[in-house]
Amino acid sequence: MAPMDNLPTDARQLRSRRQLLDAMLHLLETRPYDQVTIREVAREAEVGYATFFRHYPSKDALLHDLAAGQIADLLQRALPILFADDARQSCLTLFAYVGERRALWSAFLTGGAATMLKQEFTDQARQLAQQRPHDAGWLPDELRIVFAVSATVEILAWWLQQEPDYPRDRMAEILDRLVVTPSMQP
Repeated sequence: MAPMDNLPTDARQLRSRRQLLDAMLHLLETRPYDQVTIREVAREAEVGYATFFRHYPSKDALLHDLAAGQIADLLQRALPILFADDARQSCLTLFAYVGERRALWSAFLTGGAATMLKQEFTDQARQLAQQRPHDAGWLPDELRIVFAVSATVEILAWWLQQEPDYPRDRMAEILDRLVVTPSMQP
């Protein structure tokens, strides 16, 4: 599933859409997704309730649009891990990025929309895999990327559920040893 295909071109529509996305992002950082209402999103975005529905058919559609952008950003950080000279440092950078946005990523990966978001991760990873040069190694590049992204998502989701916060450097080591290094074996 891709972000909303019917993106507005009018400046006012673009501004309203951005306000709705920002409002959802802010609300997700303060409480769980299932406790956020459309009325609250509209109020936070400073738009009318009906304006919400001119942009999105549901709260889930808004979440999906927000998530698709965040996932694309995260994937741009995660995929280089598979091709980096210093995979451990790349893994640490990934955990730092998610850790700085812990409430948001917890909502994405451990909340009620986790299944949809994991599918979005996989879909975007497949698209990115098709854009990369193909390696003649034993593991097809698309499978390598889809596996690594899926495993990374599961590891991130597990980490986000740990109380107290499991150390980022230890998580970077786990991701590297469990996913990255084995995926890169010739």
